[in-house]
Amino acid sequence: MNDRTAAHTCASTRGAAFADLVAVARQRLPKLIDEVCTTSCARIDLYREGDIVPRDDLHRSIALNLRFMVSGLDDPSVTPDLAAPSETGRRRAHQRAPLPEVLQVYRIGCAMLWDVLAEHARRDDRPETLAALVEASSTLWRLSDEHALVLTEAYRLATAELVATQQRRRSALVESLLTGQMMRDTSPWEVGKLLGLPIDAKLVVVAAETRGLADESLIGVERRLAERGIVSAWQLTSTLQAGVVAMHDEHSDAVFEILRATAHARTGVSPPFSSLADTPRALHLARTALAEIPVGKTEVRVFSGSPLAALVAHDPDEGRRLAKEVLGAVIELMPEDRDALLDTLHAFLHNGGSADRAARILHCHPNTVRYRLNRIRELTGRSLSDPLALAELAAAVQAVRMKKGMVE
Repeated sequence: MNDRTAAHTCASTRGAAFADLVAVARQRLPKLIDEVCTTSCARIDLYREGDIVPRDDLHRSIALNLRFMVSGLDDPSVTPDLAAPSETGRRRAHQRAPLPEVLQVYRIGCAMLWDVLAEHARRDDRPETLAALVEASSTLWRLSDEHALVLTEAYRLATAELVATQQRRRSALVESLLTGQMMRDTSPWEVGKLLGLPIDAKLVVVAAETRGLADESLIGVERRLAERGIVSAWQLTSTLQAGVVAMHDEHSDAVFEILRATAHARTGVSPPFSSLADTPRALHLARTALAEIPVGKTEVRVFSGSPLAALVAHDPDEGRRLAKEVLGAVIELMPEDRDALLDTLHAFLHNGGSADRAARILHCHPNTVRYRLNRIRELTGRSLSDPLALAELAAAVQAVRMKKGMVE
């Protein structure tokens, strides 16, 4: 026998041994599918109860994918049909099954198929069968890798679509709270429940201007709040990033710590409120607090809890009219003089009407405070000892601070 004839005979023998391996795999396939399904359920908690992935669904996927593997072994030159792993990846993503556990089933299936082939080779114990086993192993692990890659890609694409859909839905729910335009047959409480907002927590609305067109300025705020056990829901528009934050008393400091750490633009916060029906009003107050911050300054400012401040903010046009009528002569001064008088009046009103305490806040002498207050009396014709005049001055200075743009 010449070398060519010997090589041909050897190849034929090895080919026959390989065909025997594939035949054994096909013969054992029905039983193998059942065994892989049973083993997967025993080893992986996710599949044990069948509440996330039903048992028949798991069995069907294992059957599809093992048949694919055996078909690939039968004829490695044929382009594999990757519809099965792609379908499995999409379906498991929609079932919210974790990807590591999904891939673990593949590893179990491949390992058990290999065991079937290896056991046959051990029993046969011919050199050509062992050579065929080595050849089959290369094909088997290649098909396994291709399968896993296709499944993973399909899973990640489906997950991304689900996340995007969920984000759009949450954004729509948040918008319904912020605008007060509830969806059909849905109350604010029901919307809050869908968003996961606890009913026993205090609420605040946060409004932050975007850094650019639809560019978040509170980067990662929802994740960072969630890490501290604080639930929130957000909406992003072209100019505003707004959210509803639910917090218990012990969370208050953490909320403002996170807001200040994540803020990259002017950010306003409403006073706490308890009813989700008041969310549109709270948004207005948060936006008012934002507007009080000088343009270009990164700061988190909380709207005053004073009912007077809320009353002035409720009607901005009336607030501007009030400010002009009461403080018009002060507003018309040069900026340096105007700001000194307005800051002094604000400090005096917010420190119990004490010139000494206002002076400490303003870093000046108490007599300087008294001089400025006397000048305000001269310019406005309103005495700080007259309760009605004092109320008008307090409301007017609040309106000015909310709408600083009118005096710049």
